Amino acid sequence: MNNQIISEAKSRMDKSIEAFRSEIMKVRSGKATTALLDGVKVDYYGTMTPLNQVGNVSVLDVHTLAITPWDKTMVHPIEKAILSADLGLNPISDGTNLKVPIPPLNEERRRELVKLVKKFGEEAKIAVRNVRRDANEKLKKLEKEKEITEDQRRDAETEVQKITDKHIESIDGIIKVKEAEIMEV
Repeated sequence: MNNQIISEAKSRMDKSIEAFRSEIMKVRSGKATTALLDGVKVDYYGTMTPLNQVGNVSVLDVHTLAITPWDKTMVHPIEKAILSADLGLNPISDGTNLKVPIPPLNEERRRELVKLVKKFGEEAKIAVRNVRRDANEKLKKLEKEKEITEDQRRDAETEVQKITDKHIESIDGIIKVKEAEIMEV
């Protein structure tokens, strides 16, 4: 029973890290990546639709994204959606396609982005610790109901703590990599 609790806790912690990774992928580092536009929704005939469902988003070069709408009448709505997404990006239209130049970041903006990444990291750590707390509470409940012994509970809590420490370390590593990527000129 306690192995099930441990594996469930590990799985939930893994999901927290994946959510953190997808969140920081949206933080721009001065390099073009299609993940920058993942949150952009376009008004597609009255329905708010993710950008990648109304056109092909690709990386043209290190500092430019290219968007090719499947419906040529969508060029203006896509341009409008990118501008209203408040990403600091200004798309350039040639009538049938869009190019989105990624402007270089200034020092102040880089520091703000690093703070943002650290904030997301702290939120991910809190989520991991909450999973640890839930697992420990389940273990204590099992002990109280006499399904496991005190030694088994302590061993399981130690295992949960090891998993927690490993996940916190992983989050710190991801933060370091992203911080270096952002601060790179």
